[in-house]
Amino acid sequence: MLSTSRSRVRALAVVGMAAVVAAIGTVTFQASAAEVAAPAAVGPGARQVSIPGIATAIKPPKGSRPIGAYVVVTGTQTYTCTGGIFTGASVPEAKLAGTGGLIHHFKGPSWQSERDGSLVTATKTAENPRTGTIPELLLTVNSHTGTGILSKANYINRLLTSGGTAPTGACTDGTTKAVPYGAVYVFWA
Repeated sequence: MLSTSRSRVRALAVVGMAAVVAAIGTVTFQASAAEVAAPAAVGPGARQVSIPGIATAIKPPKGSRPIGAYVVVTGTQTYTCTGGIFTGASVPEAKLAGTGGLIHHFKGPSWQSERDGSLVTATKTAENPRTGTIPELLLTVNSHTGTGILSKANYINRLLTSGGTAPTGACTDGTTKAVPYGAVYVFWA
C-alpha cells in the first residue's frame, strides 16, 4: 500500500511539473563549463513570466523571475508525536529533479544543489491551505552558501502539493512517522 501511495504522489508531482513548465516555459541559470557538459532541461526560449493559478497569498513579489523548477522525485514529511498525537511542524527529506539537476531538500528547511553544492535556507512567508494535503507555500530565502544554481534565489514556492499530512490517531510521545508527499518547487530571483 505504501508503494502505491508513493507511486500516486510521484505521478501527481510529474503532472504538476509539466503544468509548471507549460505555464512558465523553460528557466535558465548561468551554467559553468562543467554544467554545459551535462545540460539540464533549459533552452533559448526561457522567459520571465508569472505562473498562472498561484494563489495571491503565496505569489512572490512583483518583478521576481523564475530561475528553476523542480519536482519531488522522492519525499517525506516527518512528524513527531507530542501529547499523544502527531502535530506541529514536519521535517522534510526529499530529492528534487528539475531544470538545474538534482536538489536535496532537508531540515532547516534547506535546499542544496547536488550539482554545485550551492545551499539556501528559507522561512515560511505565507501559505495557501489545500484540502487533504500539505499547504502550498511562499518561502523567503534567508541564507545562501556557495555559488551556483541556488545562489540567486530569493523566494521559493511549494506548489501543487499532494500527501504529506500528519498521521491521525493516537501515538506514543517521541515517536516519528514519515509520510510521503509530492510537490513542485519553483525558485525565484
